Amino acid sequence: MPTQVEAQIAGNVWKIEKAAGDLVLEEDVILILESMKMEIPVEAPCGGTLSEIRVAEGDSIEEGAVLAVID
Repeated sequence: MPTQVEAQIAGNVWKIEKAAGDLVLEEDVILILESMKMEIPVEAPCGGTLSEIRVAEGDSIEEGAVLAVID
């Protein structure tokens, strides 16, 4: 069952560290958000294949937004 990776805080997508199709382990950094002048790493909640990244660098996102999907 796919796992959605959600934003825990509103901010901007500063840097994407992984690409769709990459294998990720639990706690691998998928992307980095910038909020309140702080860089916040978004980690994989589980291992698997990163099947989808739903944001691009520079996007503004809201708390709870789905950033990526892991199969």
